[in-house]
Amino acid sequence: MDRQDAHLVTRIAKTERDLRAAERLRYTVFVEELGGDGPLVDHDNRFERDRFDPHFEHIVLVDTRRDDQSLDHVVGVYRVLTNEGATAAGQFYSEDEYDLDALKTSGRRLLELGRSCLHPDYRGGTAMYQLWTALSDYVRGNDIDILFGVASFHGTDIEAIAPSLSLLHHNHLAPVDVRVRAKPDVFQTMDLMPADAIDRKSAMRGVPSLIKAYLRLGGVVGEGAFVDHAFNTIDVCLLLDTTRLSARAVANYRQGAD
Repeated sequence: MDRQDAHLVTRIAKTERDLRAAERLRYTVFVEELGGDGPLVDHDNRFERDRFDPHFEHIVLVDTRRDDQSLDHVVGVYRVLTNEGATAAGQFYSEDEYDLDALKTSGRRLLELGRSCLHPDYRGGTAMYQLWTALSDYVRGNDIDILFGVASFHGTDIEAIAPSLSLLHHNHLAPVDVRVRAKPDVFQTMDLMPADAIDRKSAMRGVPSLIKAYLRLGGVVGEGAFVDHAFNTIDVCLLLDTTRLSARAVANYRQGAD
């Protein structure tokens, strides 16, 4: 799966340099920019990693003008985990935060997404579109039915994002048959304001752009949030059922994949 637009190329990371460069980019974004941490983060060498990495595949966006010797060439990442990968890992990554029984017993082909990030210099252009197109290729090539994964608000102040969380709860909650739920011991309600008390425009402005992108495609959220103090985020679980996409959304999602 190679796709090229001038100097930007997407591929599945197979080489040690690609994988280390992906971890270096993750460190730049999630640790240096957003203040995250974790037990396997290598601060000395600037690698963000965890125990799930050997089981995930990384879709990487490479700028061929940048130096792969210095691990500077990966400028975008999507980390993806299939049912088979989760079996090998013993669980999906988000099972530490969410009860996924509704998904795991559905008989559907699942793909967990995570660690999606772009280098700051590549935001606001075509780079994210190219990663999405590569992800679309991967989804079709692996017959995926449902995409899911945690997506984050920066910071851990619930009150600051109460309108946004409440808007997600009232307007974008997943159908019961696929509704995952934050685990009881970490459950943070998102039903923090009555629906009629929310300034919808203001609340939506507070929703991170990645979450809004999934919502535009027909994405929905699980019930409850998770406050991740180690990673300095508040997480929601996003789900996208590829069989429930509108025809227009499918066209947008797959544009350029044929």
